[in-house]
Amino acid sequence: MTGLPASLLFACSENSVRSPMAEALAKRLYGRSLYVDSVGVRASEVDGFAVSVLDELDIDVHRHHAKTFDDVDPASFDLIVTLSPEAHHSALEFTRGTATEVEYWPTPDPSAVEGSREMRLDAYRHTRDQVLARLKARFGVPIAPSV
Repeated sequence: MTGLPASLLFACSENSVRSPMAEALAKRLYGRSLYVDSVGVRASEVDGFAVSVLDELDIDVHRHHAKTFDDVDPASFDLIVTLSPEAHHSALEFTRGTATEVEYWPTPDPSAVEGSREMRLDAYRHTRDQVLARLKARFGVPIAPSV
Protein backbone atom coordinates (compact mmCIF):
# COMPACT_ATOMS: atom_id res chain seq x y z
CA MET A 1 0.00 0.00 0.00
CA THR A 2 1.37 3.38 -0.95
CA GLY A 3 -0.01 6.74 0.03
CA LEU A 4 -2.43 7.50 2.80
CA PRO A 5 -4.90 4.74 3.73
CA ALA A 6 -8.54 5.58 4.44
CA SER A 7 -8.29 3.99 7.88
CA LEU A 8 -5.25 3.34 10.04
CA LEU A 9 -4.82 1.45 13.31
CA PHE A 10 -1.73 1.69 15.51
CA ALA A 11 -0.98 -1.16 17.91
CA CYS A 12 1.51 -1.68 20.73
CA SER A 13 1.66 -3.76 23.88
CA GLU A 14 -0.40 -1.69 26.35
CA ASN A 15 -2.05 1.12 24.31
CA SER A 16 -0.61 3.52 26.87
CA VAL A 17 2.55 5.01 25.26
CA ARG A 18 3.57 4.25 21.67
CA SER A 19 0.24 3.63 19.96
CA PRO A 20 -1.59 6.58 21.59
CA MET A 21 1.35 8.80 20.59
CA ALA A 22 1.19 7.52 17.02
CA GLU A 23 -2.59 7.91 16.92
CA ALA A 24 -2.43 11.49 18.22
CA LEU A 25 0.39 12.48 15.87
CA ALA A 26 -1.35 10.91 12.85
CA LYS A 27 -4.59 12.70 13.73
CA ARG A 28 -2.69 15.99 13.94
CA LEU A 29 -1.00 15.41 10.59
CA TYR A 30 -3.71 13.67 8.57
CA GLY A 31 -6.88 13.82 10.68
CA ARG A 32 -9.08 15.27 7.98
CA SER A 33 -7.94 12.70 5.43
CA LEU A 34 -8.30 9.38 7.25
CA TYR A 35 -9.74 7.57 10.25
CA VAL A 36 -7.13 6.78 12.93
CA ASP A 37 -7.39 4.65 16.07
CA SER A 38 -5.08 2.68 18.37
CA VAL A 39 -5.12 -0.51 20.42
CA GLY A 40 -2.86 -2.63 22.57
CA VAL A 41 -2.45 -6.30 23.21
CA ARG A 42 -3.52 -5.27 26.72
CA ALA A 43 -5.14 -2.00 27.82
CA SER A 44 -3.54 0.34 30.37
CA GLU A 45 -4.19 3.96 31.23
CA VAL A 46 -2.33 6.50 29.11
CA ASP A 47 1.18 7.10 30.46
CA GLY A 48 1.78 10.49 32.09
CA PHE A 49 5.11 11.01 30.35
CA ALA A 50 3.44 10.36 26.98
CA VAL A 51 0.81 12.98 27.88
CA SER A 52 3.59 15.45 28.81
CA VAL A 53 5.63 15.11 25.62
CA LEU A 54 2.52 15.41 23.45
CA ASP A 55 1.42 18.47 25.48
CA GLU A 56 4.70 20.04 24.37
CA LEU A 57 3.27 19.96 20.81
CA ASP A 58 -0.18 21.14 21.95
CA ILE A 59 -1.64 17.67 21.38
CA ASP A 60 -4.07 16.59 24.09
CA VAL A 61 -4.36 12.87 24.87
CA HIS A 62 -5.72 13.24 28.41
CA ARG A 63 -9.02 11.64 27.39
CA HIS A 64 -7.48 8.67 25.58
CA HIS A 65 -9.22 5.42 26.55
CA ALA A 66 -7.09 2.34 26.05
CA LYS A 67 -8.52 -0.43 23.88
CA THR A 68 -7.44 -3.90 22.84
CA PHE A 69 -7.76 -5.77 19.55
CA ASP A 70 -11.03 -7.22 20.91
CA ASP A 71 -12.54 -3.72 20.82
CA VAL A 72 -12.16 -3.18 17.05
CA ASP A 73 -12.97 -4.97 13.79
CA PRO A 74 -9.88 -5.81 11.70
CA ALA A 75 -11.85 -5.38 8.49
CA SER A 76 -12.50 -1.74 9.46
CA PHE A 77 -8.87 -0.82 8.76
CA ASP A 78 -6.86 -0.65 5.54
CA LEU A 79 -3.57 -0.68 7.44
CA ILE A 80 -2.42 -1.69 10.92
CA VAL A 81 0.96 -0.33 12.00
CA THR A 82 2.47 -2.30 14.86
CA LEU A 83 5.02 -0.71 17.15
CA SER A 84 6.10 -3.68 19.30
CA PRO A 85 6.93 -7.32 18.48
CA GLU A 86 4.07 -8.54 20.67
CA ALA A 87 1.57 -6.28 18.89
CA HIS A 88 2.90 -7.36 15.50
CA HIS A 89 2.29 -11.03 16.29
CA SER A 90 -1.20 -10.22 17.58
CA ALA A 91 -2.03 -8.10 14.53
CA LEU A 92 -1.03 -10.89 12.15
CA GLU A 93 -3.35 -13.28 14.01
CA PHE A 94 -6.04 -10.59 14.22
CA THR A 95 -6.06 -9.92 10.48
CA ARG A 96 -6.00 -13.53 9.33
CA GLY A 97 -8.75 -13.81 6.74
CA THR A 98 -8.99 -10.06 6.06
CA ALA A 99 -7.47 -7.82 3.40
CA THR A 100 -5.99 -5.55 6.05
CA GLU A 101 -2.27 -4.88 5.60
CA VAL A 102 0.10 -4.98 8.57
CA GLU A 103 3.39 -3.06 8.80
CA TYR A 104 5.91 -3.32 11.62
CA TRP A 105 7.65 -0.15 12.75
CA PRO A 106 10.05 -1.25 15.52
CA THR A 107 9.75 1.43 18.19
CA PRO A 108 11.59 1.36 21.54
CA ASP A 109 9.42 1.49 24.65
CA PRO A 110 10.46 4.66 26.48
CA SER A 111 8.82 3.45 29.71
CA ALA A 112 11.72 0.99 30.04
CA VAL A 113 14.16 3.89 30.53
CA GLU A 114 15.11 4.59 34.13
CA GLY A 115 16.72 7.67 35.61
CA SER A 116 15.78 11.23 36.40
CA ARG A 117 12.50 12.77 35.25
CA GLU A 118 14.39 14.66 32.53
CA MET A 119 16.15 11.51 31.29
CA ARG A 120 12.84 9.71 31.10
CA LEU A 121 11.15 12.64 29.32
CA ASP A 122 14.01 12.67 26.81
CA ALA A 123 13.34 8.99 26.05
CA TYR A 124 9.65 9.75 25.45
CA ARG A 125 10.55 12.74 23.26
CA HIS A 126 12.86 10.51 21.24
CA THR A 127 10.04 7.98 20.70
CA ARG A 128 7.59 10.77 19.83
CA ASP A 129 9.98 12.29 17.33
CA GLN A 130 10.85 8.89 15.83
CA VAL A 131 7.15 8.12 15.26
CA LEU A 132 6.57 11.59 13.82
CA ALA A 133 9.47 11.21 11.38
CA ARG A 134 8.26 7.74 10.37
CA LEU A 135 4.73 9.04 9.74
CA LYS A 136 6.02 11.82 7.49
CA ALA A 137 8.39 9.45 5.66
CA ARG A 138 5.67 6.84 5.09
CA PHE A 139 2.64 9.03 4.34
CA GLY A 140 4.17 12.36 3.30
CA VAL A 141 4.13 15.78 4.86
CA PRO A 142 0.62 17.23 4.91
CA ILE A 143 -0.03 20.60 3.31
CA ALA A 144 -2.14 21.83 6.26
CA PRO A 145 -0.57 23.19 9.45
CA SER A 146 1.03 20.41 11.47
CA VAL A 147 3.73 19.55 13.98
